[in-house]
Amino acid sequence: MANPNQPGNEPKAERPNKSQIKREMAALHDIAVRLVDLSDGATKKMPLSDELENAVVLARRIRNTREGYRRQLQLVTKLLRANNHDEILQALDGLQRSGDQENARFHALERWRDRILDEGDDAIQGFIDNYPETDRQKVRQLVRKAKKEQAENKPPAAFRELFKYLREVSA
Repeated sequence: MANPNQPGNEPKAERPNKSQIKREMAALHDIAVRLVDLSDGATKKMPLSDELENAVVLARRIRNTREGYRRQLQLVTKLLRANNHDEILQALDGLQRSGDQENARFHALERWRDRILDEGDDAIQGFIDNYPETDRQKVRQLVRKAKKEQAENKPPAAFRELFKYLREVSA
């Protein structure tokens, strides 16, 4: 029977296999691409080190040089690996969620606008029930203008103005 205390019987350190390491590197590369695709303002809001932020800005600048861009993405990926990429990923996901919420809000307002134009006073009352600070007279006036423009095949200026007003009231 082997003695567990002998030098040759130490438990081997578990290390991730090669495929797992490749999957992690691919995930970090995807995060790097997402960082480079962000706007300058969104990049400033991210919890990036100065070195990583400079690398992202440079990658954005050299995007149209194929090989240089590829190498710069590799550098960004390497810097992500060295930094706390979980925090950066959470910030990216939060940014994505807020954008999704804003899109959903926009679509809801578009549905309200279409419903107000189609149904008239009943839909206006429904909107006012949800947003009591709405000026009923202004909404009716914009609806009349939008319908008149549509009947005369004019550009939809009042249609857009109605949407802007609904967005302003719902903010």
